[in-house]
Amino acid sequence: MDRRTFVRLIGGATAAAGPSGARAQLTKTPVIGFLNGFSLAAWASPVAGFHKGLSETGYVEGRNVAIEYRWAEGRYDLLPGLASELVRRPVAVLVATGGSPAAHAAKAATTTIPIVFGVGTNPFQSGLITSLSRPVGNATGVWFLTGDLESKRLDLLHELVPNGAVIAVLFNPRNLNTATESKQLQADAHALGQQIHILHAGSDSEIDTAFASLSKVRAAALLVGSDPFYLTRHDHIVALAARHAIPTIYHQREFVDVGGLMSYGTDLTDATRQVGVYTGRILQGAKPADLPVMQSTRFEFVINLKTAKALGLTIPPAVLARADEVLE
Repeated sequence: MDRRTFVRLIGGATAAAGPSGARAQLTKTPVIGFLNGFSLAAWASPVAGFHKGLSETGYVEGRNVAIEYRWAEGRYDLLPGLASELVRRPVAVLVATGGSPAAHAAKAATTTIPIVFGVGTNPFQSGLITSLSRPVGNATGVWFLTGDLESKRLDLLHELVPNGAVIAVLFNPRNLNTATESKQLQADAHALGQQIHILHAGSDSEIDTAFASLSKVRAAALLVGSDPFYLTRHDHIVALAARHAIPTIYHQREFVDVGGLMSYGTDLTDATRQVGVYTGRILQGAKPADLPVMQSTRFEFVINLKTAKALGLTIPPAVLARADEVLE
């Protein structure tokens, strides 16, 4: 199934969520609340993975389970209200994906409804859980390791432009994890002997301003931090990278699919499949406290050679050989 067809199907399911949800309550069909910091268009493939995981435990939307979707479109301020809507519904399980802010909003909204999260940063360090192996309370899930891969992305850019004096990094100051990730990346850059310049952007206008400043800081390349807001603006960000002719690495392949140069990150379709499996197990009676937090094990490195050619770049053979997929 192609992405557009899937988006139409899920969009239809979302539009029908209210009436179908009411019927589900009458027939005792369990209802899953699906809270996401992204947009449906940006999250179509991972949602397909979530449905696959559910089906592995015997649950199919529209047959024996209903799903209420809430999308924040990259706006963190909407998440608490959306989470509260789902809790009032009420739902049997609250799934929170698309960034740590969604998981924290879900946790703040309920202490009783089971929560299955999918987050990019360490859920123990961020205070979501008290133990990875035996989470206490009503939340468990999957740690995607997205934010922990920033150093690997920096390594790849350093190999691509070994003589580049400065690599710029774009972070969202509205993301709760930015301070921690910035500090860690500074340490990683120091170990590489690479100077980095961190730029902050949490809105469309700030993204434009950040790109306009690249020439002033003499950046040889750009690392776009992992953030739900950036993914919802991936077309615009990739267009800006092309306009400013800056070699850029991203955290998800969606950027590369629309013309970005490189991406290295978690296979989110597989990661959200695991979220679906845990959701199904809880619907079957398992308790979150008895399900240890899983960590993603599948990652993908994608290179767009057409974009490299447009930038006048030659991808080093050692870098090219490590790619999982090369778009030509």
